[in-house]
Amino acid sequence: MPTSSASTTDSARSSANGGVQSLERAFDLLERMADAGGEVGLSELSASSGLPLPTIHRLMRTLVACGYVRQQPNRRYALGPRLIRLGESASRLLGTWARPYLARLVEETGETANMALLDGDEIVYVAQVPSKHSMRMFTEVGRRVLPHSTGVGKALLADFPPEEVRALLSRTGMPAATEKTITTPDGFLAALEDVRRQGYAIDDNEQEIGVRCLAVPVPDSPTAAAISISGPAGRVTEAATDKIVPVLQQIAGELSEALASQSPA
Repeated sequence: MPTSSASTTDSARSSANGGVQSLERAFDLLERMADAGGEVGLSELSASSGLPLPTIHRLMRTLVACGYVRQQPNRRYALGPRLIRLGESASRLLGTWARPYLARLVEETGETANMALLDGDEIVYVAQVPSKHSMRMFTEVGRRVLPHSTGVGKALLADFPPEEVRALLSRTGMPAATEKTITTPDGFLAALEDVRRQGYAIDDNEQEIGVRCLAVPVPDSPTAAAISISGPAGRVTEAATDKIVPVLQQIAGELSEALASQSPA
């Protein structure tokens, strides 16, 4: 793995919490790039991180050499393809950690339980435990859908600034999966306001006719995540919603604590 002498010197210094400073800085830059949409200039990184340009240039040169960042023809830097494999592996592991909690959700609600992440502009399902009912609704793990027609999509985007939500919707479009799908940005933003007010999201026949979904975000997840239950509209009624939502919220909180315990102190 190529490194510059300056980078090696930087790596030899440890930060106050015992970490290697250059690694901490490199990961911080990667996260800032992700927050900026995946492509930035050095001056933008310097302004947001407070690091001097020469330091950022050295770190980025190493990340480019390793394939985690690539330099665009316009001299800006973009997240590189080697991160995809890391992200996919991390998503699978996150799904593995979540499965026992989803199994409890199925036991307590009787409906299929899912976990989904926001990956770029799309929702990806990373874990699932199916209902024991002979008639059950489930989404295949690995399936990708657009956020505007799903309960998990609403749960994941509820706290995003409105301008970011509008920008995402302009990139993805808002095709109608059913006649009940929300197809306007204003309508979707109003639905997100309902999520913030109620504390949970609903997909009411919006992705598939006859199916209702209830979803909540996983608080403080290392990456934006939500869990949900889905089932036939005849079972996931208004009365059932009142019983299911507290269970969803409790299990989401317990999952959040479990994920936090996997992180270094």
